[in-house]
Amino acid sequence: MKSVWNGFRSPLAEGIQHFLAYKRALGQNFWTEEKALRLLDTFLVQQKVQSIEDITPEVIEAFLASRPRTRPRSYNHLISVLRRLFNWLIKHSYLTCFPSQMQTRRENSPRTPFLFTPDMARKLLAYAGSLKDRSHAPLRGPTYRAIFALLYGLGLRVGEVSRLCMKDLDFERSLLVIRQTKFGKSRLVPFGPRMKELLRRYLEARARKHGVPLPEDPVFTFGRGRPIHPGSISQTFHLLIPHLGIQVPGGVSPPRAHDLRHSFAVGTLLRWYRSGIDPGTRLLNLATFLGHVDPNSTAVYLTITPELLQEANHRFERFAASAIQEVSQP
Repeated sequence: MKSVWNGFRSPLAEGIQHFLAYKRALGQNFWTEEKALRLLDTFLVQQKVQSIEDITPEVIEAFLASRPRTRPRSYNHLISVLRRLFNWLIKHSYLTCFPSQMQTRRENSPRTPFLFTPDMARKLLAYAGSLKDRSHAPLRGPTYRAIFALLYGLGLRVGEVSRLCMKDLDFERSLLVIRQTKFGKSRLVPFGPRMKELLRRYLEARARKHGVPLPEDPVFTFGRGRPIHPGSISQTFHLLIPHLGIQVPGGVSPPRAHDLRHSFAVGTLLRWYRSGIDPGTRLLNLATFLGHVDPNSTAVYLTITPELLQEANHRFERFAASAIQEVSQP
């Protein structure tokens, strides 16, 4: 049975609560970080740590040892959360010094995402549209076809699609309202005529099946007023992948639903190159569209592909030819 959370109770309780309030005042969700700090607080209570002075390097090292993390990235995230907390506590006089010199682990090479070509995406949508209904999942095909179209065509996160409500669809202005996303921000995402038509057809079929929805009702549901869970979307995605006949290149991870978002970002960059647009001048636009706090987060999605290298090379050749011509003129 899962234990019930009763709030922070360790000697750091007040400082942790103020730290979380500060971060959320800046617009950050900070839920994942709070879960890590709950673990620290619970550990301190279990170890009967009575005062801040009792939080020694040995106590922090024991806490880290109690939270085994096989992946360096997961372990380093925990270290990062603790460092940010302790730095804040020192700055605001809750602590006088850093309680431990925590060492991060060396990470392996970052995961190389699988990128979907337009042909692959069309196949995915076709197979999704052909999914047969189930007793607990009516309109299964049209529903998943619309979901995967949004993931690939607009670069939405799986959770964002799952949380969409009817009030978030603005067909008059061709906009989606994405509310309270990963970074605690809301944003507007425009869509084109083809996406509008696809969503209209899906919603018409949905209304015939489930009746006219209320503004608060989820867009993607199999009835009973509950949205389709992100885990179900991911499972269905993996169910469809073997039917696509795709070959995963060496060094590239197997496809995930989140890779549709990566594919959108890289595809956008490629279209800019081919249209003669300088991607550097538009990166902030793409970051805003994807719901990132800053362009550095967007850069994670921009995997270098042979097509991007080729377009970048063409751009450099045109620039070099122009520069050489200017120098050679008398």
